[in-house]
Amino acid sequence: MAVVLAVSLGGIEDTALVLGPLATFTLPAIAMVAFWWEDWPGRSLRAGWAGLTDTLLVAAAGILLTLLGQAVVTGLDLRGVFLADPGPGHAVTYPATMPLAGAAFAVMLQLTLVTEGWPQRRLGRIWAGIAALAVSWALALAAWVLLVDPGPLAGLDRETLGVWLIVLGMWQVVFFVVLHGRPFTRITGRAWRLTSANGAVLVITAVSYPALRLAGLEPGRVGALGGTVVAAGLVVAMLFDGWPGSRWRAPIGDAVVLVTVAVLASVLYWVLAAVAAARDWHRMTEQSWIALAALNFVGMVVILHVAVWRRWPVRTPEVTDAA
Repeated sequence: MAVVLAVSLGGIEDTALVLGPLATFTLPAIAMVAFWWEDWPGRSLRAGWAGLTDTLLVAAAGILLTLLGQAVVTGLDLRGVFLADPGPGHAVTYPATMPLAGAAFAVMLQLTLVTEGWPQRRLGRIWAGIAALAVSWALALAAWVLLVDPGPLAGLDRETLGVWLIVLGMWQVVFFVVLHGRPFTRITGRAWRLTSANGAVLVITAVSYPALRLAGLEPGRVGALGGTVVAAGLVVAMLFDGWPGSRWRAPIGDAVVLVTVAVLASVLYWVLAAVAAARDWHRMTEQSWIALAALNFVGMVVILHVAVWRRWPVRTPEVTDAA
């Protein structure tokens, strides 16, 4: 599915220019349906129909959110959303809208994983998901207005903000998907646990991004490496349920799964880099395509397959027993 998505509109660059922003804006809606609504409304249907229903729902939401993002950043232009080359005078969504889309998803992950859905989950499953989506967008818009040049709090360029958000997403996935929240889950008090988890993730991100830059990595490569770590973490932790690290107890199991993620991320980066190097790029760079392909074509498909489609049509012991 990742390969099909990457070439679905013809050339891989044209596909990325159109589907990249659409997929990124869709990610918060996928998180809402998968992790807050627990596959509602499709959960009442058979597995295949459930996945299709929920996918159509999040696709429609993604289009609406893309239109909203474009309206905020460049002004509404339907041709710029659905065409890689809409013609002179039309506003395209890539790369202008990507930092806003990434910010909305990063906040959604922070609310879902790091803060454990608190306090929104007290509203009930459906309203909690809607509230989380609304909060993620409100904070993303605030970050866009306040931090992106010429914002009053900072003058970040769009690429810097986008890469910083990818690094944040990398640590969110490593700690709260790959390691299932360890070591923060060992803190019994919720207030201290959530405070330490949120603070640690933000501080580690704030330190690791400039450290990678000081190590000589350009922003595009930092984003590409972070994107492949996110994709590899989702493949190992969600698609393979933490195997082979799940065969051992922590801390050995955690060490094994982290090594597995690192190895898979390296292989994924090498494969995507080889594909990118064989193409001519005009409006994207090789590194930006690697990041986009890893996050939106590999990572998104894993979330859809496991959390929305419930692994259909692959039958697992859990699905068989439930049936």
